[in-house]
Amino acid sequence: MNPTAELGCRYRPEWHYAAERNWLNDPNGLVYSNGVYHLFYQHNPHGDVWGNMSWGHATSADLLTWDEQPVAIPCDEQEAIFSGSAVVDTFNTSGFGVGGVPPLVAIYTSAYAPGSPLAGRQAQSLAYSTDDGATWTKYAGNPVLDRASAEFRDPKVFWYDGGAGSYWVMAAVEAEDREVVLYKSADLKNWEFLSSFGPANATGGVWECPDLFELPVDGDPHDTRWVLIVNLNPGGIAGGSAGQYFVGTFDGVTFRSESTVTEGLQTDGSRMAEYGWLDWGRDYYAAVSFSNAPDGRRLMIGWMNNWQYAAATPSDGWRSAMSLPREVRLASRGGRPVLVQEAVDPFAASGAELFTLGRQELECGITWLPSEASGGVLRIDAELQPAGAGKTGLVLRASGGSAVDSGSEQTVLAYDSVTGELSLDRTSSGNVSFHDTFPSVERVAVPLIDGRLRLRIFLDRCSVEVFAQDGLATITDQVFPSDSSTAVGLLAEGDAGTLLSLTIAG
Repeated sequence: MNPTAELGCRYRPEWHYAAERNWLNDPNGLVYSNGVYHLFYQHNPHGDVWGNMSWGHATSADLLTWDEQPVAIPCDEQEAIFSGSAVVDTFNTSGFGVGGVPPLVAIYTSAYAPGSPLAGRQAQSLAYSTDDGATWTKYAGNPVLDRASAEFRDPKVFWYDGGAGSYWVMAAVEAEDREVVLYKSADLKNWEFLSSFGPANATGGVWECPDLFELPVDGDPHDTRWVLIVNLNPGGIAGGSAGQYFVGTFDGVTFRSESTVTEGLQTDGSRMAEYGWLDWGRDYYAAVSFSNAPDGRRLMIGWMNNWQYAAATPSDGWRSAMSLPREVRLASRGGRPVLVQEAVDPFAASGAELFTLGRQELECGITWLPSEASGGVLRIDAELQPAGAGKTGLVLRASGGSAVDSGSEQTVLAYDSVTGELSLDRTSSGNVSFHDTFPSVERVAVPLIDGRLRLRIFLDRCSVEVFAQDGLATITDQVFPSDSSTAVGLLAEGDAGTLLSLTIAG
């Protein structure tokens, strides 16, 4: 490992992308080109807090191992480079291509600096690459879309081909109006307004980082819906920033939601649990997808942090990581289509099976697993049959780990049979004192299936990602435990319940 990678290595993740040094936030410009996945992201090249916003860049052949590249689009005295997207301009509609090679085109928000003629505005601009993302040139005609707004940002652009025609579509936001605005273009340079959507469902903060894409329902190509992603800060289901989604139709002009619970502003939080949330944890924000992943997969990555405490997390010289990439699908549940998510599994090819258990009745309290089941970087698959009353689950990243020493550090994942909720408790997970909003318990209602609960859990050095019932609900939280806190235990309170199977890989 090189010296820069040693910075803050105590919490540096093994399988989640983090820049070698300095600040990272929103994923940007997710694009696949010539066998390579490109991850751009909001980045401060000069410090480990937000500022000097530029596009960082990393590449991967498998979505698991990432190579950091030089800063792609740096800020300058005229503009900061805020969030956006990137496309492969296959037909060279922009005219930026050279020698028959399609260019990569980045569409980003120019946040104009005080010294700029457009000071205080946010508008959409282009940069292009003719060497497959190695170097980038800003378009001389920037900005290409300016609404004379101070809060117009985060363009997600994709190629639409449907009944209304074939053209580029941009989804961006008027953030403080909680409104997604849609535009179309033939050449990425000239844009025509289509329609707007919002406010709707969660509106307790500004709307940011939209995405819009079509998915089959239950894998049926003849039955599809469109999914509109809108990230929200603050006002998330678990507090602070979060991502929500709407399911509906898009005819090339207008998105119509079929999952809106209430129109207009909702500030009392009384119906929050009824909305579509991408994740029920504290640390999954600004999620955006690849428009052109191979085999038609819809792959999404989120920023694994929360604006409430993002600048205070206890890393040294670097700050923040990305989630594991997730494939998202639409599945019918309760007579309506909902998103289900499956993580790209870093253990599928390289992981070793460390420990297994078969069916057994659980004993009340914590049953600590042997040392071979311990670790800071693990995948845990568990199937449980909770009893009629009580809590059943797992204790993760715990110190101690014996019947007589339950440990002072632990993260607890538990299913409550009375409330029907799955919770992740990180209040004693390690270093929780760096910000008063960090100690927390996240909860999501999870219906049992044939009386059973299926869990897939990914542990990395500073995070827990939980996928319940094959991705029907997810919880993503950062944790900052001691290096020695690696024990895993089975939890039962009240009516003990049954462990049906457990497999741990690492």
